[in-house]
Amino acid sequence: MSDRPAPWSLAEENSKQAMKESYTQEGDVETTSVHAGEVDATHRGVFGTAAAAGGKEYRVLGRWKAGLVFIHTEVGLGILSLPSVLRTLGLIPGIIAIIGVGLVATYTAYVYLLYWRRYRHIDNLPDAMRVLGGKALAIVGGIGLLLNLSLACSSATLTMSVAFNTLTAHSMCTVAFAGFAALICYVLCMPRTLNFVAYFSGPATLGIIVPIFIVIISLGVARPQNAPVDWHKDMHLVGHPSFRDGFTAILSICYAFGGRQAFLTIMAEMENPSKDFVPALVILQSFAMPMYVLTGAAIYGLAGKYVTSPALGSAPLVPAKVAYGLALVTLFNTGLLYGHAGVKYLYVFVMRDCLKVPEQMTRNNIKTWSIWVVLATLFWVWVFVLANAIPVFNNIIGVSSALLVSWFSFGLPGIFWLHLNWHNQFRDWKMTVKSLLNWLLVLSGAFLNVAGMWASIDSLVKLFNNPESTVHGPFTCADNSLF
Repeated sequence: MSDRPAPWSLAEENSKQAMKESYTQEGDVETTSVHAGEVDATHRGVFGTAAAAGGKEYRVLGRWKAGLVFIHTEVGLGILSLPSVLRTLGLIPGIIAIIGVGLVATYTAYVYLLYWRRYRHIDNLPDAMRVLGGKALAIVGGIGLLLNLSLACSSATLTMSVAFNTLTAHSMCTVAFAGFAALICYVLCMPRTLNFVAYFSGPATLGIIVPIFIVIISLGVARPQNAPVDWHKDMHLVGHPSFRDGFTAILSICYAFGGRQAFLTIMAEMENPSKDFVPALVILQSFAMPMYVLTGAAIYGLAGKYVTSPALGSAPLVPAKVAYGLALVTLFNTGLLYGHAGVKYLYVFVMRDCLKVPEQMTRNNIKTWSIWVVLATLFWVWVFVLANAIPVFNNIIGVSSALLVSWFSFGLPGIFWLHLNWHNQFRDWKMTVKSLLNWLLVLSGAFLNVAGMWASIDSLVKLFNNPESTVHGPFTCADNSLF
């Protein structure tokens, strides 16, 4: 790896300035000179600075706790769209696509670690983008991160409204169900440390695995709830989707591996990311990739064309209700995880960049708690609006994947790698191959962004205009449980 990053003077100047600002309270520490195997326990990011100033220690996550948080960051709502992905692409191409995207996502997660090792003052993705392109790019990254996290929370809120509609036979307006779900997640986001989130990640992961197996077992003995009595699966090994449908399916796979934007936020509260991040990533991918393939193949193989999205609705009615009831633990924790990450970013921005008091961040007093509660309130009101503006599960994750996951999980890691290795990217044939692969990541991110937004919006418009659809626009009271 080169000792010098890319020759972008603005990025270099802002990187140094960002580090100076981060350590004003404890003295200037040039973290870029620290080698990958060394960790300064006091001077690393805003949480290290705050803890050294007498605040609570936030950096407590080891590899296993971080691995559990990573698993729930990844193995959440996205897995529920994969059986419908295989219905669109066909069994064999769908499985190949899941494995291929998973391998690429493993590499891009590792690139985030490489970037953190060079710039240890970064606490979140916008901090990394400040290093890359200064304050302007950091603002763009902050807006994008907040939008992506709020879309993730919106998809959780929307899925909870589907669950409530299934459990109660649509006994209330869907907007009211979404509001109830958002309110509970808002309350869950009141604690301020990721360590609190980690304790819920294990039960939340079981809360998605057990319902999936309930659906698989029930489909093995009974027909899907939306299938006629004389039904046949009509399953295809190879699908023949239109460009729009095929691309929307690929976006759903990307969303399933789309937790990368939160990895830097989690690293900021890890005890030793340089040592423990890779083991935590191995824990994640060793669980996620087999689970994704099993879920997609088994449910699509048993339900065929009657697969729904979210996939829990594919089961017969009673098992579907049981599955959704158990899955509520995971859905609430998804809102907790992504909601906490969104509110935490706003909190860091206000305390560090607006009020200029980073040393007070981890203190427990009226000022810090008032700021946290106000920011959480604003965030979850916005989430509620988004969940009702895009009221269909596949479409909300398609928009999120195309607009932001395409960059945060694929395009930006390629740019970060090129920034680290700009002067050495064509040093020898191995570096040339790596450089070309990372340039391909950047181009892939751009293509997913442009073509994906077109496919997602076009699909949503056609759904609203479809006379057979029960959902014809935003803020609808219609039943959304059987798409």
